[in-house]
Parts: sequence; structure tokens; C-alpha cells
Amino acid sequence: MNFAGRFAGRSAVITGGASGIGLAVAHRIVHEGGRVSLWDRDPAQIEQAKAVIPSLHGVMMDVADAASVEAAAQSTIEALGGVDILVTSAAITGPNMTTWSYSAEDWQRVIDININGVFYCNKALVPHMLERDYGRIVNIASIAGKEGNPNASAYSTSKAAVIGLTKSLGKELAKTKVTVNCVTPAAVRTAIFRQMSQEHIDFMLSKIPMARFGEVEEVAALISWIASEECSFTTAAVFDVSGGRATY
Repeated sequence: MNFAGRFAGRSAVITGGASGIGLAVAHRIVHEGGRVSLWDRDPAQIEQAKAVIPSLHGVMMDVADAASVEAAAQSTIEALGGVDILVTSAAITGPNMTTWSYSAEDWQRVIDININGVFYCNKALVPHMLERDYGRIVNIASIAGKEGNPNASAYSTSKAAVIGLTKSLGKELAKTKVTVNCVTPAAVRTAIFRQMSQEHIDFMLSKIPMARFGEVEEVAALISWIASEECSFTTAAVFDVSGGRATY
């Protein structure tokens, strides 16, 4: 179900937006009247996304590089005339193994993309949103950040950090017209599953009371509301979309 005109006159940045949840959100925002810039490190995927949604603006960049994020922010602001919405969807899982088996390099890569990247993107666009006196930030965390998945310590840690950053920034901006919230999906079958072992995928499914994985459209529906003007009295909040898995 689409809500015609909900994002009329609004522009959004979606990181990791060329596939999965990010692309589903892009579909919703464009179909509801908004403009979208996809920030992604894969130029081929950006072009594939633009073939489906021709109006998309795309920027090849790396969220783990602060300079790349700043450059993407400036070029997007110039191209779209401003940014009203930020959805941080870029993330990797890292390998599935015990914490004591994790290499320092693998750990750092997950942290660089999943939490440092979210920080860089929030930091780059908040001053712009404050100048415009309006903004909606939706950081995508994970149920793993609330409950901790075994054999996924870096991912779980990074997503817990996204929740903490969201709560801190949301409270800092609470007296402004910029809201900051996050969503904590349970497993959603996207290309990210290719980064996981089958054993880990089976474990995640076993923890969901609905006994199925989420669909990207279901998560996008929730994100679209949080990113809209309707969601005006909620900030520093965590929204579960977990098929009943969340315990708090």
C-alpha cells in the first residue's frame, strides 16, 4: 500500500540503497512523491537500481571513509537541492565464528562499515538538516543488537552501537525538528544472507516465533512511516520488526 504524496517535496539519502531493504525504501519514497539518492559502493548495483527506478540519483561512495561521506553529502545536496531524510542501510555481517576466533581485521571491517559509517553519515547531514529546520533520520540496527547472536559478535556489537548512537543523537536533537530513530529487524532474506553460514541462517529462523523471515517490503513500510512528517513526536526510539522475536 502506497500513500500518494506523502513525500512530496522531500529528498532522501539511503545508504546501501541499491539492494535489499534500502532499495525497498527507495521504491516507497519515490512512489510516494519523493526524490532519492542512493549511496552505495557498487556502481553496477546503482545502475541496476536506476534501471528499475529511473528517477534515482546515485553516488558511488564508501560509508567507512569519512571523506567519501562528506563528498557524497555535498554532491547530493547540490544535486537534489537539499536532504530531508537519511536512512542508513549499509552493513555487512562479517564471518560467523566464535569471538575468540575473530581476526582483528574482520572485526575492524564490520565496525568501520556498520557503526563508524552510520556515525559519519549522521554527522555529515545533521548540520544541513538543522539549517533546513527539518529532518528525519532512520538508522537500521538489528535484533542482534538487542539480544546478541552467538557467532556474530562483531555484527551484534555494531548494531548495539547503532542503537546507542540513535538514542544519544535523538536526545541531543530533541528540541529541534530533526528526529532520529532506528529499527531492529529480525532476519530478512536479502543478499546479505550470502555472507552467512547456513547454520547461522537456520539459528536466526529458529528464534522467530512467526517461523518465517521478514520481507523487505514489511521493513520498508515501517521505515517509511518513521521517515515521514507523521512521525513527529517520536525520537531516540527503537522500533522492532522481528516476527515476535524481540523480548524487550
